[in-house]
Amino acid sequence: MNVNIKLKKAIKGLFMSSVIRFIYKPLFYVLQLFLPKSNVIVFESFLGKQYSDNPRAIYEYMLDSHMEYEMYWSIDRRNIKNFEGTNINYVIRLSFKWLLVMSKAKFWVSNSRLPLWIPKSKRTIYIQTWHGTPLKKLGVDINEVLMPGTDTESYKKNFIYEASKWDYLISPNAYSTKIFRRAFDFKNKIIESGYPRNDFIIKSNNVETILELKKKYNLPTDKKVILYAPTWRDNQYQDIGKYKFDLQIDLEKLYGTLGEQYIIILRLHYLVAENIDLTDYENFIYDFSKKQDIRELYVISDLLITDYSSVFFDYANLRRPIIFYVYDIDEYRDKIRGFYFDFEKRAPGPLVKTTEEIIEQIKTLEKNNFELTKIQEEFIETFCYLEDGNASRRVVEGLFS
Repeated sequence: MNVNIKLKKAIKGLFMSSVIRFIYKPLFYVLQLFLPKSNVIVFESFLGKQYSDNPRAIYEYMLDSHMEYEMYWSIDRRNIKNFEGTNINYVIRLSFKWLLVMSKAKFWVSNSRLPLWIPKSKRTIYIQTWHGTPLKKLGVDINEVLMPGTDTESYKKNFIYEASKWDYLISPNAYSTKIFRRAFDFKNKIIESGYPRNDFIIKSNNVETILELKKKYNLPTDKKVILYAPTWRDNQYQDIGKYKFDLQIDLEKLYGTLGEQYIIILRLHYLVAENIDLTDYENFIYDFSKKQDIRELYVISDLLITDYSSVFFDYANLRRPIIFYVYDIDEYRDKIRGFYFDFEKRAPGPLVKTTEEIIEQIKTLEKNNFELTKIQEEFIETFCYLEDGNASRRVVEGLFS
């Protein structure tokens, strides 16, 4: 896409968002004031881009429990394809119908921030599920914000304003509760329940389900599966909300060394806009970056390779090995985001910086029959103690029953 087209799209996007804010904001005030509140719940995951994560887990539990609510999903019109086959009621985000449904809804359930300009009446209950146990600093704890389209002072001010609308916040453990309270300057009720999204991996961690899922995705059943799920870098971006990612792994070396025994599933963060060319590695690397929910990929993987992504907190529930590929750890820790604890000492797996070290660690894991270390056991006791497959039930009974 040439520069002129990009510029025109950007200008059009800014114009439309300004028009929507100008018209919708006062309408929200009026409609929320006069429309009677009904048993309507609006769910949204990652800005309407996915049917996934904690909102999905809560929604599916309520659906299975046949609860008397009218439930909708808020969907970004550019991502409608992601919801094909889900058979859910949905409204297009920022459409007029969405405005009406949001205004009469008794509950909003989201795992990320809603548009800042949306007013919330006291009669609406906003449940923020969030989307990860924090390793990287969040909210007001970030020293310097490097994301495009904002500055540090504005980012923190806006984050606090958004969090002030949340009536409830879901937390996976006591460690997260303490951080959330401070980083979001959150003064309302925190539900310390474990993460609803992890119920699926707890209940699906069995041979039958794993085999069924491998067949569903046409994956070989006679090879071990490596899941590579890195996060995004705040300072590497194409545009607001679209980030670049350089695959800093020697794929040829991995293929030559591991190709007979392993396959690799690639799952990039939803904010990463890169399309990585993997045509030379067919039947060895499978790109599932566009897949809606990562939970099934956890279950079928024998080993996780990640970096600073919160996926490792969830994956630890499966009691399987994790390797941390942290080639840029000094920059990420000291300049980009910062950590809440000594990652190098407490990470539940080895930290490596080269492809050769990845291969070496995999060979070591094979020799040790993929057994967990003492550090991994301690990590699970500290961060995963609430994950028993019943977090969705605890949230729903606490908030909707």
